[in-house]
Amino acid sequence: MSQNDPKRWRRDFPLLSMHVHGQPLVYLDNAATTQKPRPVIDAVNRFYKTANANVHRGSHALSMQATAAFELAREKVARWLGIDDSATLIWTRGTTEAINLVAQSWGRQHLQRGDLILLMQSAHHANIVPWQMLAAATGAHIEIIPLQADGDIDLNAYHRLLEQRPVLVALAHVSNALGTIYPVETLCREAKSAGATVLVDGAQALPHFDVSLEAMGCDFYAFSGHKVFGPTGIGALWGRRELLEAMPPWQGGGEMIEHVSFDSTRYAGLPFKFEAGTPDISGAIGLAAAIDYLGSQDRQAMEAYEQSLLKHALEGCRQIAGFRPVASGSQRVSLLSFELDGFHQQDVAHWLDRQGIAVRAGHHCAMPLMQSLGLPGTLRASFAFYNTFQEAEQLAQALEQLVQSQKSILPVAKLEQTSYQNALKSVYSATNWTSRYQSLMQLGQAAPPLPHALKQDRFLLPGCESRVWLITELDANGLLNCRADADARILRALLTLLLDQVNGLTPEQMLATDLEETLSQLDIQRHLSPSRGNGLLAIIRGLQDFARQQDE
Repeated sequence: MSQNDPKRWRRDFPLLSMHVHGQPLVYLDNAATTQKPRPVIDAVNRFYKTANANVHRGSHALSMQATAAFELAREKVARWLGIDDSATLIWTRGTTEAINLVAQSWGRQHLQRGDLILLMQSAHHANIVPWQMLAAATGAHIEIIPLQADGDIDLNAYHRLLEQRPVLVALAHVSNALGTIYPVETLCREAKSAGATVLVDGAQALPHFDVSLEAMGCDFYAFSGHKVFGPTGIGALWGRRELLEAMPPWQGGGEMIEHVSFDSTRYAGLPFKFEAGTPDISGAIGLAAAIDYLGSQDRQAMEAYEQSLLKHALEGCRQIAGFRPVASGSQRVSLLSFELDGFHQQDVAHWLDRQGIAVRAGHHCAMPLMQSLGLPGTLRASFAFYNTFQEAEQLAQALEQLVQSQKSILPVAKLEQTSYQNALKSVYSATNWTSRYQSLMQLGQAAPPLPHALKQDRFLLPGCESRVWLITELDANGLLNCRADADARILRALLTLLLDQVNGLTPEQMLATDLEETLSQLDIQRHLSPSRGNGLLAIIRGLQDFARQQDE
């Protein structure tokens, strides 16, 4: 069997053989986290079974064995990134911690009032918020590198911004929301020529292709192990030695010291001065096993196969009425970000989940990007080399089924002419989740929306995955007369069910009503994602809080 046989790759990942909701799992959420091959699972298990001890300062054989494995992992990861000096690779919990480390150590040392920081319009929150915090603390200010309409970076705008002599340029190698591959070598070279220090978020790049940091020309590069088929809770920051040596430690405690007295402390050298406390030893060993696994494969063949999966998925999905991919630039990894006309992304993701298909829905920790695109969020299907053409087809087929299923829903005007109670009864009388889902979608379409003028921020309910507006009021007789609306149709239906239970009651009667039991009888909570289920509970709490205030 060929080494580049996708079927062989797939067999290396045990979790992919499982079922969810009675359906074979189709895992298309790889941009959020990748699955783990057996060598990674085995390496972590083997460490805990045969070599579990703390590292570096132990004087016994087990500690020395653990230390050797831990530092060998650092060397392997460094070589994989094209780094000769492994001491410049700092272990972190992931990309987020790595960027925060740079912001709090290098940034507080080098940025001052009036200095300019450049961020990308498509940046992940982890490459936005630490710099906002730093700007607020130092008086620096932030400008945004915009994208073109096609998703590529606006190079002319970038060049104009560089003329302002930024102190820091924070880039993404690949957009986690769009999949766009940015020309980081060119961007880094131009930023360095303008005198800037450059950090690159590589979290979404390394799962798809190898890089050489020496050729890239950046000053800092951050990534997460769990994105690249390794364990969660481990990642790394690479930095140029001269920068790292000049940076103060970010956290204090054990391991990062050379000598401590109550008068002063002398810090350890690289990499240890940035690694306070007991590190994620098994995580580093598991990440090294993931790198060994990738190193034993033909990564160019893997990348080519992923691109063919993306092309196949696009060809199938483009046949669906209302399917609209989001512009993702001239080059991208195997990630498909899209909308489906007439459907909120959370409703679609829920439908797909019931078919065993795992995708991501929402803003993908890129809210500024979504705001600039005028979108509440997108659906994101992200492919890895262990996915199959059949899974790409299943995605398209499930989306087509959803579109076709909604054609059977009566138009809103016709529903309004029928008994509204009948629409409610259809939800209660459904005998299985599929028919109940259909009934909820129908009810969500029929529910009268809030006037646009009432969709104000002050009525937004926190804690919900979708936008939910809740207006809590009493009528002239002191009875509840609440109104609500939501972006997602199924959530609008659930709001309708809850308000049908409470409107017309006194606050005291409402507090005596078990709304969660109503949902339990409908077997709804079991079918909702944790975030959506928590959002539904937030709505119930909002109603209860209002009733308590009136009852006091």
